[in-house]
Amino acid sequence: MVEDMKEMDLVTIQKGDVVKGRISKIEEGQALVDVGFKYDGVIPIGELAPVRVENVTDVLQVGDEVEAKVLRINDEEGKIILSKKAADAISAWDELERKFNGGEVFEVKVLDVVKGGLVVNVGVRGFIPASLVERHFVEDFSDYKGRTLRVKIVEFDREENKVILSQKAVLDQEFEKQKETRIGEIQPGQTLSGTVQRITSFGAFVDLGGVDGLVHISEMAHHRVDTPADVVKEGDAVRVKVLKVDPAAGRISLSIKAATPGPWSDVENKFHAGDIATGTVKRLVSFGAFVELLPGVEGLVHISQIANRHVATADEVLEVGQEVKVKVLEVSEADQRISLSIREVEGDRNRREIDSYINQDSGNDQGGLGTLGDVFGDLFKK
Repeated sequence: MVEDMKEMDLVTIQKGDVVKGRISKIEEGQALVDVGFKYDGVIPIGELAPVRVENVTDVLQVGDEVEAKVLRINDEEGKIILSKKAADAISAWDELERKFNGGEVFEVKVLDVVKGGLVVNVGVRGFIPASLVERHFVEDFSDYKGRTLRVKIVEFDREENKVILSQKAVLDQEFEKQKETRIGEIQPGQTLSGTVQRITSFGAFVDLGGVDGLVHISEMAHHRVDTPADVVKEGDAVRVKVLKVDPAAGRISLSIKAATPGPWSDVENKFHAGDIATGTVKRLVSFGAFVELLPGVEGLVHISQIANRHVATADEVLEVGQEVKVKVLEVSEADQRISLSIREVEGDRNRREIDSYINQDSGNDQGGLGTLGDVFGDLFKK
């Protein structure tokens, strides 16, 4: 190649020509190129690549063949000023335009981290804005220098020497394919494991392995939930039941509530007729009061069971939020019903007080305590 070029006359070289040669010597800040003429060509370090180069040897070595564009001919100094980056750009632009039009994914190496993004060499200077590097926010890109990324061109303008690339576009495309495949594997009725990814005011998004599903606030627990954060937090591992899958919209409806035992599960082994329990008045109705014994488990105190006297309305005796002692009258897990009585708790307490008095009186030889009516008169009036 070089031998053939030696036969050419120097006057045939014009500014703007692309010539071929071999690196004959590397000096500080430049490379000398034997292009087959009476004096060598010189490639300054700034003309080696479209990005900043620290050392000539990072790009070229003695003996390398190279194409370069003639920038100017200096007969007085006996040298030809060449540009490797200008020659590379001629073919690079055609190749980049082909990749841009075809949406091709290809690899690039990060050469530098600058304000706003990453610089790469794609035959010309390419730039990856910070917002187009990852699908998630990255605060510090300092360790990205030297990394190889898979990218596609998202903006291309040859006249403006502008090439904008994106790794995020590649990752988004792969995520959507993975999501589509994963949605096809998920069926209503399945119970799956997932991880809480994000919490909103109306529910929580759960990662099912490549695709997210929504647990609406109404499906988070068997009891009433004021805010999703009261039940789960980001990063929690949860079991969910698939309620609905909409592949076209890419939506999956999930339920934590349906995947966990209900509050009424095994309630007949937790409460038995005759048990005394403590509960909280949750609702007052015309026919009595509902008392919560466990989260999601409420029993009814009929108005006739509220007190040992006639009560016209429950609010005469009770108020919402009040803690009360109740006696369990009947439990039905199948019907999710528990009948309770406050009156019988009071009656049991009164009877115990009477029994205690009688037992004390029978062992007292001093007398003088009076009749039961004297001692418990007020009690009997209840």
